[in-house]
Amino acid sequence: MADSRRVARVAALIKREVSQMLLSGIKDDRVGAGMVSVTDVNVSGDLQHVKIFVSIYGTEAARAETLEGLKAVTGYVRSELGQRVRLRRTPEVIFKEDISFERGTRVLTLLNQLSADRPADADAVPDAEGG
Repeated sequence: MADSRRVARVAALIKREVSQMLLSGIKDDRVGAGMVSVTDVNVSGDLQHVKIFVSIYGTEAARAETLEGLKAVTGYVRSELGQRVRLRRTPEVIFKEDISFERGTRVLTLLNQLSADRPADADAVPDAEGG
């Protein structure tokens, strides 16, 4: 079992290498359908599995196509990681879509909508004497 500092260093290295591959290494046209950004990498404690979270910008169809393309090139990404990152065993790679940005935007929109719908006199705080 690797210590937490090593896991964090390996995760940062994998994030950098996969980002580099997305810029220049992956030739699948589906991956270029939406703009892809690596947001986070989770590496298991035994360094055998890695989840790569990606944020995909574009239409819903482009996002689905891009995620499908990423899942298709998983073998290529794993073999490239094996060459670029010196580990005893190359970890299994899983791509997951990170929707936290969209979720946060939706929450902010709902909060802004609630504050806009609130009547202006509701902002006034009644004093303790009831008036």
